Amino acid sequence: MPYHFLEVAVTPSVRAAQADMGVDQIWLGAHNRPSDAFTDDEIAFIASLDSFYMASVSETGWPYVQHRGGKIGFLKVIDRQTMAFADYRGNRQYISAGNLAVNDRACLFLMDYVRRARLKIYVHVERLALDADPELTELVSDQTYKGRPERVFKLRLEAFDWNCPQHITPRYTEQQVEQAVAPLRERLQRLEIENANLRARLENPER
Repeated sequence: MPYHFLEVAVTPSVRAAQADMGVDQIWLGAHNRPSDAFTDDEIAFIASLDSFYMASVSETGWPYVQHRGGKIGFLKVIDRQTMAFADYRGNRQYISAGNLAVNDRACLFLMDYVRRARLKIYVHVERLALDADPELTELVSDQTYKGRPERVFKLRLEAFDWNCPQHITPRYTEQQVEQAVAPLRERLQRLEIENANLRARLENPER
């Protein structure tokens, strides 16, 4: 099976750029792994994240990249070729929504800065009203989240690719930092109690 991600990504101008840099032969039939259906690795990776970036293109040809965030796992994998997420009200510019109304193609970048991993995904995006598919809306909605959903974006996988970890600087969320320092805080608290007890004995030797 051909490497479908490169079939989508590599155009004649991309091939020319590769040739200019002397690397065009690297990508000719070098990768034959399938990329048009998620494996368990991609599904687990997607479920572990709380944000991603989505690029769309306007009818005037200008690209637009939008950050999407929520609780961990808010981007749902419906099956091995379908994802979906609730579109919550934001600044109400609706640039992505407008772009996708005239061109349903989008590219997602999913980043895990801690593990220095990134997943690129080409998708076709379908915009659904909240009442168009009640079961899907219920699946992607989070009643505990403070945002107000306005629609559902259903994403049909075209191709995906894993990027190398080169040049990814590790970054950590507040929750991850808190989890990492929690044992240190506990040890510090025990040491402070122990020091207080020792100080009390020195100040009051008779006790």
